[in-house]
Amino acid sequence: MNWVHWALLSAAFAGITAVLAKAGTKDIAPNLATAIRTTVVLLLAWGIVLVAGKPEWKSLSGRAMVYLILSGVATGLSWLCYFRALHLGEASSVAPVDKLSVVFAIALAALFLGERLAWQHWVGGSLIVVGAAVIATK
Repeated sequence: MNWVHWALLSAAFAGITAVLAKAGTKDIAPNLATAIRTTVVLLLAWGIVLVAGKPEWKSLSGRAMVYLILSGVATGLSWLCYFRALHLGEASSVAPVDKLSVVFAIALAALFLGERLAWQHWVGGSLIVVGAAVIATK
């Protein structure tokens, strides 16, 4: 499988996540829901690492560790905001607006990683912004 297959699976699971998370946050605080979800993700991720074979700890640099820790902080903050939004809004509206993360990722990849943006990035990113705006203003 190439990156497109994995990205489509990620999108499918993200869609499933939105619906299940909305149902799960109905009667509990969003922060508790986020903590429960994070615990499950933590156990699942370490389980996969341990089952897949021995981790390559030697290849983990200090720089990589800093970036991964900062990514974890950003993920945690994103999830807290996402669950709060799901608690307050409809999953069919929250999830598409949350996908504006794609536009942020494109812009940040260009700014900080030096990735070159093609016209497809500009057109696709613009369509995502327009789509999120249309859904958010329904």
